Amino acid sequence: MRAKPLRATQAINWRPISVSCPARRWLATKNSVSPQPEVDIVSRTPPYHRLITKLHEVRRVLGDSRKLTLAEKILYSHLDHVEESLLSNTNNCKEIRGNANLKLKPDRVAMQDASAQMALLQFMSCGLASTAVPASIHCDHMIVGEKGADADLPNSIAGNKEVFEFLESAAKKYGIEFWPPGAGIIHQSVLENYSAPGLMMLGTDSHTPNAGGLGAIAIGVGGADAVDALVDAPWELKAPRILGVRLEGELTGWASPKDVILSLAGQLTVRGGTGFILEYFGPGVQSLSCTGMATICNMGAEVGATSSLFPFSPAHVPYLEATHRGPIAKAASNIASAPMAMNLLRADPEAVYDKVVTINLSALEPHINGPFTPDLSTPLSRFKSLVEEQDWPKKFNAGLIGSCTNSSYQDMTRSEELVKQASAAGLKPKVDFFITPGSEQIRATLDRDDTLSTFSSAGGTVLANACGPCIGQWTRTDGIKKGESNAIFTSYNRNFPGRNDGNRATMNFLASPELITAMSYSGSTTFNPITDSIPTASGTPFKFSPPKGSDLPSAGFSEGNPDFFPTPGFPEPSVEVSIDPKSTRLAKLDPFPAFPNSELTSLRVLYKVKGQCTTDTISAAGPWLKYKGHLPNISENTFIGAVNAATDEVNVAYDLDGTQSGIPELGKRWRDKGQEWLVVAEHNYGEGSAREHAALQPRYLGGRLILAKSFARIHETNLKKQGIVPLTFANEADYELFNACDEVSTRGLLDTLRSGGKGKIELVIKKDGGEKVVNTKHTLSEDQCGFILAGSALNLLAMRSREELEEITRQDVLTD
Repeated sequence: MRAKPLRATQAINWRPISVSCPARRWLATKNSVSPQPEVDIVSRTPPYHRLITKLHEVRRVLGDSRKLTLAEKILYSHLDHVEESLLSNTNNCKEIRGNANLKLKPDRVAMQDASAQMALLQFMSCGLASTAVPASIHCDHMIVGEKGADADLPNSIAGNKEVFEFLESAAKKYGIEFWPPGAGIIHQSVLENYSAPGLMMLGTDSHTPNAGGLGAIAIGVGGADAVDALVDAPWELKAPRILGVRLEGELTGWASPKDVILSLAGQLTVRGGTGFILEYFGPGVQSLSCTGMATICNMGAEVGATSSLFPFSPAHVPYLEATHRGPIAKAASNIASAPMAMNLLRADPEAVYDKVVTINLSALEPHINGPFTPDLSTPLSRFKSLVEEQDWPKKFNAGLIGSCTNSSYQDMTRSEELVKQASAAGLKPKVDFFITPGSEQIRATLDRDDTLSTFSSAGGTVLANACGPCIGQWTRTDGIKKGESNAIFTSYNRNFPGRNDGNRATMNFLASPELITAMSYSGSTTFNPITDSIPTASGTPFKFSPPKGSDLPSAGFSEGNPDFFPTPGFPEPSVEVSIDPKSTRLAKLDPFPAFPNSELTSLRVLYKVKGQCTTDTISAAGPWLKYKGHLPNISENTFIGAVNAATDEVNVAYDLDGTQSGIPELGKRWRDKGQEWLVVAEHNYGEGSAREHAALQPRYLGGRLILAKSFARIHETNLKKQGIVPLTFANEADYELFNACDEVSTRGLLDTLRSGGKGKIELVIKKDGGEKVVNTKHTLSEDQCGFILAGSALNLLAMRSREELEEITRQDVLTD
């Protein structure tokens, strides 16, 4: 267990567990005195001495002549056993990338409230007294955006009281820092408090790489992966390839960091980063703010990248100092200026990337991405013609800025400056205009500096410091009905059908906060603020000037309401974590059954999915988030967004006798009669959020195998952790051989699992009185085979915990 860290200050008397206290605790009230929060500088500082020592060991194994990228330096310095990871299956270290199974020891874990429920339920079953590494919980996903923070926050807290009490009590028991609802969005809070150059962190959200803007390797994972780190078990990752993104020049005018990643997404597509870490380098890096780098890293998830990161930059120092982490800035500066043999925070000068993409920031123009996918990227100068060509709506209904991707002080002050320009001309937004601060620190600072009042005076609605509309927690009040085509513009990161409001016909176009702010004053999707003007009451056309803002507040950050400070990270074993057995929101987990002592025979195809199948498709968010801690209840949404490949119907399945039903209903019916099943799907199955429920739910309903043309990285790992076998077609054309309800058996699967992933797996389909053999590919490692044989990774961890406790007890008896 981790030792109790030393505190940098002792200024704050921490509150007791008190989710049931009056709602004013959670409100974003303005404080005349803003106390500085207690900062645990020890637990927030990466273990630099240990990492540099490990880097020396890595260089010994690889040889001094081997040049390493920044991502490799940080990853390999977190290896549990250097030689085991780097020498196995790598042709004597010559082919590490894409081949080695890295067993890593992360420094920290961060969890958001929706995913933390299942992660904690899994951790609790391991029987440990505290987490092995520092961890935090951030309550940001379960707050609905509608009327504004002061109304929405208490309503959402009242509706989720049971879950917040569970999370806070479990956090206190196990020594996890708990950030209450309204404190901020996980990624913004992590950037402000935990991210640091050289850190390695796991986060139970796909946009965890946001922390890479501050030089960390932060990786989005499912809850079962987070449990690995929480219990001090090595976390396994297939060694990523490294895609270098060289930045040249400097952003000017309307171009913003958001446009860097919007442009890159168009070049790489939603699958182009799969299996890669995106590592930014080049002279253009020096021109970016720390929060701008975070925006770019955040949306690396949209191209499927394992993570994204920037090297140590001069912009990191003032940001760390402004967020009360001056000692970390000093330590990182010293390391970054050290000789390369000891330099953990910069790539070796002659490091080789697997691919390189070059972006000239000086020539970059604003981009708009969408609708329905984040990689449909269009330069602003061509967007009007595309709207007309595609017959997209000429008017849009709402502009939404902020979120975990774009809620920095820089983002908001650049948008504010545009609002001031328009207000001076007597203009008001022509669409609903929503603003989401990313954290209480940002909100309080914007409040102090009158930025929020500028937005409010213009007619904008300031939402709570939470995810809200970005993840479907949005109650629209503009009269748009389900199925009605309409357009919105957001500075968010993801725009899959139905994601924001549950309406699959809503077209969400992604752009920078500045561009959305300006466009909100025209209400037109074809408006270009660089070239177009807006009529005014005086008859004089108004034209925006390029936006200006500040990277950091000149008066420093305001800390805001102290009730939003986190609980301390000290375990209190006496705290009771109770779950009402009658609860509809929380349910303890029963272990999944182990893999049978045989091949899988007589499987049936539950569903053949056509086209895009995201984690939203498999486990919808929005109103379903309230069941994240109750597997039976949330399983009622399993695959409800999936398109039937035979009929083009959504969430319509057919049983063997032709009976029609919803997909989860058929899954339950088959499970209850002992009929296990598989799903057949197309490319990038499971793209999107790091939503482990998209693996848990099919497993709970009797799923054993997913066969797809390709998988998104996080989801493929989540499937293995829950005991589901992910296979890909050796020949993608074989997708056409399968139909719903086909009977399928495995051949070679059991031997492959028992041999630690060595072997060939075939599927045998019964067809027209005969058999068709389909060749498949897999990425099963030895450890992952162990998960599947045990029934799940949790089963294996719990088994090992019991064995360790038994051994400790046995040794105690022998000693006595």
